[in-house]
Amino acid sequence: MVFVGLECQAQLWTIKADTLTADSSFSLDDHIGEGIRRVVAELVRSREIRPDSLAGPVYYAWYDLHFEPRSRELAAGLHAALYGDLGPLTRAVPQAL
Repeated sequence: MVFVGLECQAQLWTIKADTLTADSSFSLDDHIGEGIRRVVAELVRSREIRPDSLAGPVYYAWYDLHFEPRSRELAAGLHAALYGDLGPLTRAVPQAL
């Protein structure tokens, strides 16, 4: 199982995911990994997350999101992507395509 967490400090949200918690059968398809990296690049470009945010493939940390609903949407999208479904994440950040 992949751990995906959401935390808030000083009214800024952070999404974290760790694939080290997954069992040995977990693997991330190259296409999915590239899609996640494109989303991170777009979120950095649009200043939704900090430039030092981590884009995987083992550890993900997206820092300083300003709104809880948006943070939850992106966290759910990342979780789905890590399990092979890029749809929710690309719908959340369509400019990344």
